[in-house]
Amino acid sequence: MRILWLAPAFLHPNVGGGLIRTLGILRRLSERHEIHFVAFADPTQPEGLARAGEYSFRAYPFPYPVVGRRSNLASLFSRVPENIPTYQSPQLAQCAATLLAGIHFDRVVVDFLFMAGSCPRPERSVLFEHNVETIIWRRRLQHARGLTEKLHLRYQANRMFAYERAACRAAGSVVAVSAHDAGLIRSMFGIERVSHIPTGVDAEYFAPPASTPHVADLVFVGLMDWLANADAVLYFLDRILPHIHRRRPETTFAIVGRNPPPPILDRARRDSRLLVTGAVPEVRPYLWGATASVVPLRIGSGTRIKIYEAMAAGTPVVSTTIGAEGLELNPGQDISIADDPAEFAARSVELLEDGERRSRMAAAACQLVTERCSWERVARCVEQALESAPAAS
Repeated sequence: MRILWLAPAFLHPNVGGGLIRTLGILRRLSERHEIHFVAFADPTQPEGLARAGEYSFRAYPFPYPVVGRRSNLASLFSRVPENIPTYQSPQLAQCAATLLAGIHFDRVVVDFLFMAGSCPRPERSVLFEHNVETIIWRRRLQHARGLTEKLHLRYQANRMFAYERAACRAAGSVVAVSAHDAGLIRSMFGIERVSHIPTGVDAEYFAPPASTPHVADLVFVGLMDWLANADAVLYFLDRILPHIHRRRPETTFAIVGRNPPPPILDRARRDSRLLVTGAVPEVRPYLWGATASVVPLRIGSGTRIKIYEAMAAGTPVVSTTIGAEGLELNPGQDISIADDPAEFAARSVELLEDGERRSRMAAAACQLVTERCSWERVARCVEQALESAPAAS
């Protein structure tokens, strides 16, 4: 197939679950199909465009739109969610229309909801929903503090629902990243043409070496400028880690990911048991060098690739139900699940102190990701979804 792929960014540096997922899929698809990749290019990250040939036949870069900051009043009465205008570019949309008019494409993929406005013929496209964006806003609302924040988030959640519903209904078909998300899309937006794919990981890439230096007892890996991750870490620091420190005062915690917000940096300055790295060239040494990985997410949607990466790295995982949502897991065997702060702390301490349990869980998790979570398997599922989707023309 010749595929036109519309994306919000080029895929290097390959950080963040969405970019990791898209790269894992496209590297396999590009071996069998002709990928034309249209995306916004970050001028501060020349690696993105330079490496596009690793997963595409041809790349078409565009500058990010210059979006002026809307006033509170303008934002209040806008029908578009506040994070959508960043990706609305008439130039990119015109490029997509020109390509479709001049080249025969078998399929068009709109990668992420944010790109839906750039597709000239949405009814002939496949909308790839890495998250159910409405769910993210609704979960943010659940944890809002103060009347002003609650009103703002309620407005944005309602706008996102209307926008996402319209985009999903307009698309020729929708691909979700889990059966759970596919069910939400069907029930929330009233459509049936929804398929889902599994989540993958490069298990060989993350396989641990024979020995590695110890970094911290517990680790969290994720982009810290993504609200769901920052919320998770602050929740862990405020509600869970105190329980752990009452039982194990010496427990150390590493927070690995770019652009940590000031509240997290301030905590690390006051507590030598906390390590905040900022951006790192490689997350693997931090996974290999930790005794356990924690994923205390309270908001977010989609699936957390970070869980499969930790499993492939041989690091057992404690997660909330939301953190592990949509993944093919066996709680109690290959992962620990806890939603109450005290219980989450207890499960973490259990892994820190019980080497035999830690080894059993790590072995079961490694077997799971090795046997069932390859990117090749995911790419084959994407191919099946594309084959049943409407033709581009």
